Amino acid sequence: MSKHILIPTLSLIAVLGLASTLHAEPPLGLKPVKVPDDNPMSEAKIELGKQLYFDKRLSKDNTISCASCHDPKKGWSNDAPVATGIAGQKGGRSSPTIINAAYHRFQFWDGRAGSLEEQALGPIQNPIEMGESLENVEKKLNAIPGYKEQFQKVFGTDATSENIAKAIAAFERTVLSGNAPYDQYEAGNKEALSESAARGMKLFFGKANCSACHTGSNFTDNAFHNIGVGMDAKEPDEGRVAISKLGGDTGSFKTPGLRDIARSAPYMHDGSLKTLEAVVEHYDKGGIENEFLDEELFPLNLTDQEKQDLVTFLKEGLASENYPDVKPPELP
Repeated sequence: MSKHILIPTLSLIAVLGLASTLHAEPPLGLKPVKVPDDNPMSEAKIELGKQLYFDKRLSKDNTISCASCHDPKKGWSNDAPVATGIAGQKGGRSSPTIINAAYHRFQFWDGRAGSLEEQALGPIQNPIEMGESLENVEKKLNAIPGYKEQFQKVFGTDATSENIAKAIAAFERTVLSGNAPYDQYEAGNKEALSESAARGMKLFFGKANCSACHTGSNFTDNAFHNIGVGMDAKEPDEGRVAISKLGGDTGSFKTPGLRDIARSAPYMHDGSLKTLEAVVEHYDKGGIENEFLDEELFPLNLTDQEKQDLVTFLKEGLASENYPDVKPPELP
């Protein structure tokens, strides 16, 4: 039997609390989300996961939630170069957006988690992020009558770390961005893109070679690449090689999706590029030279107008018409 089943995704309207159906089609341009056999979707589970996602009590000092670093108001990221955890501690990498994470084959910049369920428990236990033990989180939640009741309703048990992860992952699978001008253009509405954005789209899939890695409906190949970012530092972040143990993965990081990319600045795994204009300049010069640089990178020699058009496509063409601006729920 397949490890996953396909079901229609929860409508974004339902996520926002304005409807109650699990049978709406995903936004235009996206495919139905794959859901693990052992974690089927339900409204009650999604609502529980939403509460846990926004609850700071999952951290050691009750100050950090998942939403602290992955804020819907900040592109489901945190509007900062790196993540900040308990006691003001700074991480070494930026907070990747949760938008369309349901479609990613790997989670985290280095791909060390293979599912949203596996990813969900990592930050809770990370001493720099939420700094809590799973045992203590279970005790906290089971001491709150509202949570205890919901876990019994959804899972038939008290709160466990496994079911905490399942609930959070179920909620995150509803954070979808599609139905952008690009999707409308591809569906036949040739007026959906401005002239500049349309030119930028042609560059994206042509001369600029962006689609060599940013491919498919989620604009990612789900692979890892060295584009030179951070490789000129005294002690570069090793990236994927720490997980794969393959030398060729040195300095490689996961290709991020590009949906609603204008909302989640700054960019790259270290948050070192503040704007999309800076990102385009980085690729235009062919990245930062190092022995592991991907062969897909080379100087593009774009004109100023081409750079502007490419940025316009990224900013306007991939901006969702129904951005998932989820409001924090009332907590038990």
